[in-house]
Amino acid sequence: MEATIEIKGVGHVYKGGVEALKGVDLQIGKGLFGLLGPNGAGKSTLMKIMCTLIKPTEGSVRLAGADVVEERRKVRAAIGYLPQDFGAWRLQRVEEVVDILARLSGLADKKVRKERVHAVLEQVGLDQVAGRKVKKLSGGMLRRLGVAQALVHAPQFLVVDEPTVGLDPEERLRFRKLMGQLAKEKTIVLSTHIVADLGSACRDLALIAKGKIVYRGAPEGLLEHAKSRVFEMVLPIDRAEDLGREFEIVSRVRDGVGIRVRAVALHGSPPADSIPIADPTLEEGYLAFMAEHGERVHAETPKVAEVAS
Repeated sequence: MEATIEIKGVGHVYKGGVEALKGVDLQIGKGLFGLLGPNGAGKSTLMKIMCTLIKPTEGSVRLAGADVVEERRKVRAAIGYLPQDFGAWRLQRVEEVVDILARLSGLADKKVRKERVHAVLEQVGLDQVAGRKVKKLSGGMLRRLGVAQALVHAPQFLVVDEPTVGLDPEERLRFRKLMGQLAKEKTIVLSTHIVADLGSACRDLALIAKGKIVYRGAPEGLLEHAKSRVFEMVLPIDRAEDLGREFEIVSRVRDGVGIRVRAVALHGSPPADSIPIADPTLEEGYLAFMAEHGERVHAETPKVAEVAS
């Protein structure tokens, strides 16, 4: 695959000596590329470097041959960015926000800009609420507005940072579908700590941990790491709480008077009295891989789902 983004030896150290990135090398081609890793791994720092918002301490990044430090204007014209915390413009109407940002992107012709604003709002499914104020949008609509402003100047590249935080399952699904559609014609870099955010359109990804790339390849390659390590077992409620200290918990479902737990063994084999899972999921492959590198992905034990036994 022809590389459209080239990242070579990128490192970044913040004031105070915090080393966020350490010798990152990546070549990214057209389509949806996933950058996966736990919070604090360095994903957002790499995104900001790609978008010319901060300069790397060392190394270089090129988008379609343009250097993000030496050719910032050229890069900014070719890139659309949806930050994790997009949510300003509360008192403006949806179409006003996109129009303002279109003007800032260089679309000076009013007629052309109006057509473009309408086109991107239709593309992200917001054309029916174009006159609504931003403060009245749902969380999912707000994220789609963020995509619209990133697309309005027709960029070649789209960089999306933690796009589905706080969204309900239906909006997550809608967002994954939108990314899959856009990936047919653009290079999209999607940063997340949630495996499901990548969707079926993602054919290439990298895992980052403590500022370093620890895996690069197809999502399916992670499944090998979960073989013979994923299990289920039914436990009393008090024991189910303790299990999270020894294993990475994937799900907890009420089963009669106990809790059915699905988990990944962090070290060694699953418990002797557990039921092995023959076909682990991609998320479980990710959890197993990160465990091998000393990273606990889940910050807390998942809540119990109320499902009948």
